[in-house]
Amino acid sequence: MSRVGIGASLAALAIVTACSGASTSETVPPATSSAVGQPSLEVRLQRIAMLEEPVALAVRSNDSALYVAEKRGWVVAIRDGTVDPTPVLDLSDQVSLGGEQGLLGLAFSPDGGSLYVNYTDVDGDTRVVSYTMAGDRADPSSRREVLFVDQPYANHNGGNLVFGPDGYLYIGLGDGGSGGDPHGNAQSLGTLLGKMLRIDPRPDADAPYRIPADNPFVTTSGARPEIWAYGLRNPWRYSFDRATGDLWIGDVGQSAWEEVDRQPASSHGGENYGWNVWEGSHPYLAGGSAPGAVNPVFDYAHSDGGCVVTGGYVYRGAAIPALVGTYVFADFCMGGIQGLRVDGGEVVREELGGTVGTISSFGEDAEGELYVLSLVGWVYRVVPA
Repeated sequence: MSRVGIGASLAALAIVTACSGASTSETVPPATSSAVGQPSLEVRLQRIAMLEEPVALAVRSNDSALYVAEKRGWVVAIRDGTVDPTPVLDLSDQVSLGGEQGLLGLAFSPDGGSLYVNYTDVDGDTRVVSYTMAGDRADPSSRREVLFVDQPYANHNGGNLVFGPDGYLYIGLGDGGSGGDPHGNAQSLGTLLGKMLRIDPRPDADAPYRIPADNPFVTTSGARPEIWAYGLRNPWRYSFDRATGDLWIGDVGQSAWEEVDRQPASSHGGENYGWNVWEGSHPYLAGGSAPGAVNPVFDYAHSDGGCVVTGGYVYRGAAIPALVGTYVFADFCMGGIQGLRVDGGEVVREELGGTVGTISSFGEDAEGELYVLSLVGWVYRVVPA
């Protein structure tokens, strides 16, 4: 998720928060919000549950529970504001727990019958694994490995999993780690690292998954057919706009710029988002080649206080009408909830309030309402100010 060293203070942060004694119904006061050409808008964050380093949230069809991945290897369920003490899935003996490692993502198949998880194993390598749901628990005996990726370093593992409107599974992978992409993975079509993958995760004969026939590099010699887009450094949280089908990606930068990318629903894939030749819309590798590189829809500088972008969702709920159509995201260091509105060629950024520390992820429920996860442990619901 972050650059090397960001995970070092998480244990201390968790201890401070656990000792605070705050009520789960407390709301975080909003900050003043304004943007040129936009009305003022504020939100609050309402605490609904306390977990252990939550990093991802998913929902399941015909199920009102919120399912949350904890970095330690547990998937837990929040039902009617109560955390089920029995985990839906316990992988704690199978995951590595370095600063950017652990259980990093989860998603349910569109019919809700299967749970997919993305984690780094005890050797630090990426595994995407599926389990059949037996009632409201994952059946451990049904474990099936979908994808294995060797990770050369401990950081930049990506980890998110999302089923798209097309029913395919999108898997975001970082560039393999270290710093500056020393192996040039993000610009190489011969590796899965530094990519957005698109697969049909159902097995096909002896193959653990199928390749969609319309993936952009299926017929490209030397290219991995799973690739949907490339030139990514560490896509830490991405989502589809449920109204338009656009794909929004928060891609973590190196040392100066963070970026948000948007792939329109009309895309046939194949976009090159530029890393490691470009960091956001700014040159990074002198003399490097990134053919057809696509600029981010928005980037911002570390000099403005940011350090690690946390991608979110375009809000499509009913509770905050003025927020509809706004892409809601955050930065791990800045804390406050951010909003992007895109109108033609103009991009307007808003400070929406609800400032909390160490925001690790966002989530969206069946009604389009948004949730915020903090590595300190709290799960919040975004509510009107």
